[in-house]
Amino acid sequence: MLEDNNADKCIKETSILEEYNINWTQKLGAGISGPVRVCVKKSTQERLALKILIDRPKARNEVQLHMMCATHPNIVQIMEVYANSVQFPHESSPRARLLIVMEMMEGGELFHRISQHRHFTEKMASQVTKQIGQALEHCHSLNIAHRDLKPENLLFKDNSLDAPVKLCDFGFAKIDQGDLMTPQFTPYYVAPQVLEAQRRHQKEKSGIIPTSPTPYTYNKSCDLWSIGVIIYVMLCGYPPFYSKHHSRTIPKDMRKKIMTASFDFPEDEWSQISEMAKDIVRKLLKVKPEERLTIEGVLGHPWLNCTEALDNVLPSAQMMMDKAMVAGIQQAHAEQLANMRIQDLNISLKPLNSVNNPILRKRKLLGKQRDGFFIHDPENSGEDSNVALEKLRDVIAQCILPQAGENEDEKLNEVMHDAWRFNRDCKLLRDGLQGLSWDGSLSLICGGEVVFYSADRDRRFRNPFCTK
Repeated sequence: MLEDNNADKCIKETSILEEYNINWTQKLGAGISGPVRVCVKKSTQERLALKILIDRPKARNEVQLHMMCATHPNIVQIMEVYANSVQFPHESSPRARLLIVMEMMEGGELFHRISQHRHFTEKMASQVTKQIGQALEHCHSLNIAHRDLKPENLLFKDNSLDAPVKLCDFGFAKIDQGDLMTPQFTPYYVAPQVLEAQRRHQKEKSGIIPTSPTPYTYNKSCDLWSIGVIIYVMLCGYPPFYSKHHSRTIPKDMRKKIMTASFDFPEDEWSQISEMAKDIVRKLLKVKPEERLTIEGVLGHPWLNCTEALDNVLPSAQMMMDKAMVAGIQQAHAEQLANMRIQDLNISLKPLNSVNNPILRKRKLLGKQRDGFFIHDPENSGEDSNVALEKLRDVIAQCILPQAGENEDEKLNEVMHDAWRFNRDCKLLRDGLQGLSWDGSLSLICGGEVVFYSADRDRRFRNPFCTK
């Protein structure tokens, strides 16, 4: 395991393929920065997890903070980090990336584990909470706020009954110097202060209110609010703050509930749950950070140190067996994270009419030529042709800059099918739709135009790495 806190000193520039075999088709899950894959260390045959990030300061900061925290037994360990140039099938050229080798967490996510356990008791929930608290205490002792504490980022080491739970994904983590302003969050677990920071940031950006010389900030207590929500969900199977209206952003009714800490303990699910459990939830879900339990207060709370059996079986396991409900919650998280990620990178795509991309300018000028890629229909020119061109531009945008955290194959499939509706004479597009799930036999490359290559005819796509 890496123990040096200086990330740059620990990053190797040799090819990862010298020491690891990578399974490109097996994905363990998706973090905020992209899918996590399986790799095997050649010398020991140990299965490990591989996370790949675009090599930029934000990614190096994530590695740095994760490495600082990873010495704790309840935080996923980083084994090695490589800086390699990698060319994926949908890219025209290699890009500098960080490849983070981490310990494998075979036991799955917190929600999945609970749903598989027919007799998940209150005592078990208390024990899980204690481990989460210990991981967070370690982060906070280093003055690091995680900022994205949620069940999907809590993984079990293996499938044994006493497997430890570990915190992962430091993509939103930040050193807390009293200046935490960027509103990074996942809707169901976001603290009121984070929403207030977002509200003020948006109003200042829109010119509704003047930019303050002392921006509104929040601190590590936002992680404590998230623990309160996680405890609530573990105990009953649904979040304390929710909305009947699904939206890509937090609906007004849900935002109001969070800002006022409006929640209750419905009798059907909470009648058999101890008052100690309800007490810790109440003390964590406080609107004012100064009234909220500290991490020391959490670890010292009677519910985590109770000698009583607390063997009452919780309703959460049965509730979480409803895969559609759990999937809906996770989808809402992913959509919000995708929105924030684009804002955080400050990326914008210009309107088609004002686009300054030389590739698209050339294609617009050649729009009258039926070249099998951009189609001009004299009977449906004007707006329809602009739509067709825009749909193809969406394909190019997805190839050049896929949104991390999404299923890349599914998203590419979606935009290509959308483009196909307006460009049905495009043979390249039609062929591409037949080979989107990359298994090494067909590769999608995006450069001056969308081109498909067979891996059998182009050996470089058997090995997507070019070492520095």
